Amino acid sequence: MILRALQANSNCDACIKEQNLVRGNMQSERSVGFTLLELILVMVILSTVLAMAAPSLRGFFASRQLQDAAAQILALTQFARSQAVSEGTTYRLNFDPDEATYWLTANQSGALEELGVEFGRVFDLPKDTELELEGLEQDGHERYIAFEPQGTVTPATIGLIDRRGSIVKLYCPAATESFSIITNGKNHVGGI
Repeated sequence: MILRALQANSNCDACIKEQNLVRGNMQSERSVGFTLLELILVMVILSTVLAMAAPSLRGFFASRQLQDAAAQILALTQFARSQAVSEGTTYRLNFDPDEATYWLTANQSGALEELGVEFGRVFDLPKDTELELEGLEQDGHERYIAFEPQGTVTPATIGLIDRRGSIVKLYCPAATESFSIITNGKNHVGGI
């Protein structure tokens, strides 16, 4: 109705401008938003990109688990050493390669006992991770690293190997040194 009235008065310049404004508003009301086809196309593109990226992300998370386990073992070695010195008692970091577990014990009244703190619980290695232990002492089936009250430690190498063949090693070269993490031949003193 407004448009017809404007068309009737199409001779004046002001009327032509108003006519264009009305037409522009009607067109902009129709073109607000996206069509269903556009939305589906964007979803297809996103799905394709994610499908291509997913296999590489899986490997990233697996290698992070291996490095997290190494950092956790390193934290246990640091805790055991400081507790052994401060309490004047022997601590052990025990490993069970068959069960892929590790835990701390302390010499309490002549017997090794599990600790009653968070660091004393039994930790599991990530799924499909193998332990490679060199230089550890052995007591029956279990292998361990001893942390003495004088601040010395059993020199050893602990290797963690995942199913893809990635290797992270914790290494202590001498009884008076601390453990450090080695990845890809690079030494990371104190952590990753």
